[in-house]
Amino acid sequence: MDKILEGLVSSSHPLPLKRVIVRKVVESAEHWLDEAQCEAMFDLTTRLILEGQDPFQRQVGHQVLEAYARYHRPEFESFFNKTFVLGLLQQGYHSLDRKDVAILDYIHNGLKLIMSCPSVLDLFSLLQVEVLRMVCERPEPQLCARLSDLLTDFVQCIPKGKLSITFCQQLVRTIGHFQCVSTQEKELREYVSQVTKVSNLLQNIWKAEPSTLLPSLQEVFASISSTDASFEPSVALASLVQHIPLQMITVLIRSLTTDPNVKDASMTQALCRMIDWLSWPLAQHVDTWVIALLKGLAAVQKFTILIDVTLLKIELVFNRLWFPLVRPGALTVLSHMLLSFQHSPEAFHLIVPHVVNLVHSFKSDGLPSSTTFLVQLTELIHCMMYHYSGFPDLYEPILEAIKDFPKPSEEKIKLILSQSAWTSQSNSLASCLSRLSGKSETGKTGLINLGNTCYMNSVIQALFMATDFRRQVLSLNLNGCNSLMKKLQHLFAFLAHTQREAYAPRIFFEASRPPWFTPRSQQDCSEYLRFLLDRLHEEEKILKVQSSHKLSESLGCSETSLQEVANKAAVLTETPCTSDSEKTLIEKMFGGKLQTHICCLNCRSTSQKVEAFTDLSLAFCPSSSMENLSFQEPASSPSTQDGGLMQASVPGPSKEPGVCNPSTAAFACYSAVNERMVDSPDEFRCSEDTSVPNDSNKMLVNKDVPQKAGGETTSSVTDLLNYFLAPEILTGDNQYYCENCASLQNAEKTMQITEEPEYLILTLLRFSYDQKYHVRRKILDNVSLPLVLELPVKRTTSFSSLSESWSLDVDFTDISENLAKKLKPSGTEEACSPKLVPYLLSSVVVHSGVSSESGHYYSYARNITGTESSYQMCHQPETLTLASSQSHLLGRDSPSAVIEQDLENKEMSKEWFLFNDSRVTFTSFQSVQKITSRFPKDTAYVLLYKKQNSANGLSGNNSTTGLWVNGDPPLQKELMDAITKDNKLYLQEQELNARARALQAASASCSFRPNGFDDNDPPGSCGPTGGGGGGGFNTVGRLVF
Repeated sequence: MDKILEGLVSSSHPLPLKRVIVRKVVESAEHWLDEAQCEAMFDLTTRLILEGQDPFQRQVGHQVLEAYARYHRPEFESFFNKTFVLGLLQQGYHSLDRKDVAILDYIHNGLKLIMSCPSVLDLFSLLQVEVLRMVCERPEPQLCARLSDLLTDFVQCIPKGKLSITFCQQLVRTIGHFQCVSTQEKELREYVSQVTKVSNLLQNIWKAEPSTLLPSLQEVFASISSTDASFEPSVALASLVQHIPLQMITVLIRSLTTDPNVKDASMTQALCRMIDWLSWPLAQHVDTWVIALLKGLAAVQKFTILIDVTLLKIELVFNRLWFPLVRPGALTVLSHMLLSFQHSPEAFHLIVPHVVNLVHSFKSDGLPSSTTFLVQLTELIHCMMYHYSGFPDLYEPILEAIKDFPKPSEEKIKLILSQSAWTSQSNSLASCLSRLSGKSETGKTGLINLGNTCYMNSVIQALFMATDFRRQVLSLNLNGCNSLMKKLQHLFAFLAHTQREAYAPRIFFEASRPPWFTPRSQQDCSEYLRFLLDRLHEEEKILKVQSSHKLSESLGCSETSLQEVANKAAVLTETPCTSDSEKTLIEKMFGGKLQTHICCLNCRSTSQKVEAFTDLSLAFCPSSSMENLSFQEPASSPSTQDGGLMQASVPGPSKEPGVCNPSTAAFACYSAVNERMVDSPDEFRCSEDTSVPNDSNKMLVNKDVPQKAGGETTSSVTDLLNYFLAPEILTGDNQYYCENCASLQNAEKTMQITEEPEYLILTLLRFSYDQKYHVRRKILDNVSLPLVLELPVKRTTSFSSLSESWSLDVDFTDISENLAKKLKPSGTEEACSPKLVPYLLSSVVVHSGVSSESGHYYSYARNITGTESSYQMCHQPETLTLASSQSHLLGRDSPSAVIEQDLENKEMSKEWFLFNDSRVTFTSFQSVQKITSRFPKDTAYVLLYKKQNSANGLSGNNSTTGLWVNGDPPLQKELMDAITKDNKLYLQEQELNARARALQAASASCSFRPNGFDDNDPPGSCGPTGGGGGGGFNTVGRLVF
């Protein structure tokens, strides 16, 4: 029969005839044959299967062999024996090489035919050894896939015991050697299918024998971390990732990142190759493992590896976005890499040139999946442009390309950035190391206390959070200048972009410290703020004069030139600017104007003066229940440099600039209004000798401000402002010297704000001198802080000819009628009604302690711009009366009450921050309101309010053009380079510290205090006994720190 079959398949008969004859041969298998005939038939069919010249011959071989083996099983068992199979595997078959896939297919089919025979057990034992040998020879993907098919069907052929671990390791190495040189889709699909079969085999083995998993993964890491330049492991290893249980991520990443035997070069190679795996189609969880390893390296502060890998691979990851199969994983990894790389724009700028083409391509195809992808990509791009906003030339094309897609809110962007930085990684590894010293979850940077410098830190943070002011400072072109404003710009830039948890402002402190401030000693934050603003103001005026005269800024200026500059600056000081273009930045942002009007009650002549101010000092309202009156002491040093921008709390001319130490001058008897005056005119001089210090303070008999008795109704800032602006009768020792009468006369003095500032600074005069007991006291009264403050501003033109100077005495024919109306609480004419200008609370500087000689400063603040839609307010015109000192200028029933309640309800979604030197934490407005009730010695001291504008010319124009992507202006290259350099240095410092800790205390116990102290500790404390003496319950004061 074998001869007939052999002649048939090689004959030239028609194929249909051949098939009919073959069918007869198959049917004849049922008949009895002797052993020799069976063996001859098995030899022929084996030759046809393995060496058949065409598919028909191979098909005939399979059909006949299967039929005869079924009906003659003992004979086939004798033929398909251990020796025959071993020969096939080790020597091949005639001309057929032993590594030919046909041999494995033949063995696979043979095992199926003798599965029920006892001899199959010997074949299983043989194959357990042979498959291990075959894998060690690194078979090609096709042969390995066929072997996987065989082992999947016959798991008995898989090596057992220790050999199973070796087999898995060798199989991993084999996968690492896979390569596919073809670029044709058909071949690529076949290659992926082959690799999938092999990885599925490994998965089955891992499930059956879990002990093989970890050695296999170690082998994977050994392959991808190899630094041998002659070997590049195959990306096909990515097919194994999907089979690794996700529950093992923590254990494996911990093992890899903390293993001292894993060198940085090996880890870098491994991470780079894992990122290459994103190119492997159908592989799941590759992005999860890549991000887990990135986070693990950040947790142990191996930033050098992260920087190198990100810069090497960021463009490759971005290019993977073009391919739909791998796009989701690539986008996830790209997002993590970009958002965590926050110390420098270098990584982001590597992909910026490719963004526009990608966006246009996906916009044009119109697929829903493409639109969803672009929305996610757009959010990522907005976050990066927000973080690195100093490159409008690079970003404008991108902004144009993505303008049709939604832009995330600023709050969302900040949250994303704060959660993504390397230094803020949340990883279980961190619990076994010291707490990471990175930016807090707020995304804000603290200021390191340089030794009793909390007074400066609290003020700087308040100014930094004054958004429009910060943006203006950052937008200044100060290259080549070494001014104080340049140092402030440098400080603001670092606060905005450093990766450090806290920044040490040493250079700025030395440049801005008032000369009379003793280093490392307690000081008054309000005094420091005034000095700082005045210095910035004066400096800008001098620079403007230099610019106008085109003077050289070199140190070689002649004495004549310097004298000329000084003279010009003095002229500018004496002639205040009326044009916005001539104003300094300090005048634009903090400068207002206050008009003081005095009317002699004898001759009815009047005098008036308009003065500039940068802050208002508010005294506490008088209390009839107090027996012992104490006078308000100043909130700042009495010094005012010649030509300085006037403040509403600077004392009279009797105080010399040299008397500046708060321990000697700050506690003189001051009242609310006389502190508003600078260089008081003769019209205001008192009856006593003005050469005596503080004599001018006797001007306000009716405004002596006592401390409030406990239990009284809490005052509000509005009450203090009403009291500040209330009319006053000058009598007795405070009589007014009238030039017209040439004698001291009773007079009425009123004050009105004629020009409001962009930022209103209010200082609450809390420090007083008790004349009876001769001790210095702090007024601990709680003051309610409204979110919305309505400032009465009276813009009048009737005295425009008297601009900024004292008028000659003017007679009013009907002064008695006007005065009567003025003193009444109602009936004021329309001409006397001020306009209410709404302000929003921006920041609060809190003093914690019992006196100005001890305590601590910290601040609450939030970001507010002049055009925030959520705070737009519409006010109906109202007529308010400047009433007597007992009346309220701002009624309790004004629209602000309703608006404020609405704003308080919205505060839950708004960000308030607590700046306490190095620590920055989230807080709420409720915490700000309740701070004094919870900690009696922690009281609001300096307040910043932002004017609510319908359109803000200072900050709105640039941001709408797209040039200021995050609202902040682009940083100049000099600043950006300095920040990038420091950020890299910081990451290196963190890495070195982490390595040192790992060497010194590898098994140290987990012990660190979480961020944030116990709720019973006041925000101003340094521990359980802080907050100005145990949070207000300990009489022992502490120094400012």
